[in-house]
Amino acid sequence: MLDDFLIRALLSGLAVAVAAGPLGCFVVWRRMAYFGDATAHAAILGVALALGFQISIFIGTSMVALMMAMIVSALAGRGWAMDTTLGVLAHSALALGLVAVSFLPNVRVDLTAYLFGDILAVSRFDLGVIACGAALVTALMAWRWRALLTATLNEDLAHASGIDPARERMVLTVALAIVVAVALKVIGALLIAAMLIIPAAAARNMARSPEAMALLAIAIGMVAVWGGLQMSLRLDTPSGPSIVTVAAAVFAACLAGAALAAAAQKRLGR
Repeated sequence: MLDDFLIRALLSGLAVAVAAGPLGCFVVWRRMAYFGDATAHAAILGVALALGFQISIFIGTSMVALMMAMIVSALAGRGWAMDTTLGVLAHSALALGLVAVSFLPNVRVDLTAYLFGDILAVSRFDLGVIACGAALVTALMAWRWRALLTATLNEDLAHASGIDPARERMVLTVALAIVVAVALKVIGALLIAAMLIIPAAAARNMARSPEAMALLAIAIGMVAVWGGLQMSLRLDTPSGPSIVTVAAAVFAACLAGAALAAAAQKRLGR
């Protein structure tokens, strides 16, 4: 079954959706959209370093994404203006990675696949790496869910409950770096943040609890992957952007549905 490239593409996309759903909820709750963007853009620098030192792309992108996330966290703790800092770091890392690749001797690589994803070219090995990374993030989120949620809602309450908010931020940092590394092949560095944010933002309009929001975000991510692959096959569109386009369409539908429901409730209230 895994000899079919479409099956591999679908399974890899679903694995990313499962990992990105709960993590994306925390990105939305903590307003970490730019944080995720900076970490994802740094992945291109990780690709350049991995090619230069002839190591695994997954290892290279994970290390650089984690390093970027830790730098951002450290600067945030020192009171730096986050919007400016993240803008400088994100675009500098992306540009540095693109320049570094051009200096690699005897290395010919299509950066488009890393920028926008190439899910249809996922190999068996890629699928194994993506599945393992997604399983690790999912297990990490399940293990630390209550602590992460408490630290997100109220740091004082977290301290009173014996939870270290700094440690929970580090858990999110590690999880984000892993998701960036595994999603690079599927969605691409420029669109990873969108896959984290859009399903979670759509789920927020309908969910009544944090757990329901996380599960709904996973479901929306899965729908986006399936719909994006169908769109890519039928219309010959790039797969990564197609997945994000479907996710955006689901978000718009959820937003419209929530608005109609609020209007109907208001009329009944009268």
